[in-house]
Amino acid sequence: MTLYAENETEILLPLDVDGTAREVAEAVLKEEGCPYETSVNLLLTDNEGIREYNRKYREIDRETDVLSFPNLDFAEPGNFDRAQKNRADYFDPDTGELLLGDIILSLEKVQEQAQSYGHGIKREFAFLVAHSMLHLCGYDHMEDGERIVMEEKQEGILQGLGITRDN
Repeated sequence: MTLYAENETEILLPLDVDGTAREVAEAVLKEEGCPYETSVNLLLTDNEGIREYNRKYREIDRETDVLSFPNLDFAEPGNFDRAQKNRADYFDPDTGELLLGDIILSLEKVQEQAQSYGHGIKREFAFLVAHSMLHLCGYDHMEDGERIVMEEKQEGILQGLGITRDN
């Protein structure tokens, strides 16, 4: 997996951001049985930045913690069959990697929510990456059933990596 991470802020978290993001992303892809090498873009921003991206791309004028922009149109969550049928749309012609999508994450929200929820910054950061990666794999949480599935998957992935509320 290739993870392209860019931090457009001066905020530095007390953890290996790239390593943690890659570890979580790879765990999600393994859990989902993704049969391809993948590429994901991760943009780290602040509350003002994510508010602007939210306004620009979703027409919602407020801050949020994370935004996900999947590249693949899934028939059902975690089913990567459409990728092979439309290789020109979904794969990098130079690397052969599946272009899974983009994640934009507010580092300020990571800090705020870790404190608010009473757990570590690593846990909050890893949770948001797992959450967003599941969106890139076709999952949503608009309905209760979908939300429950995502929550169970997120928790299982983090537990499997030993990332607990103490981290």
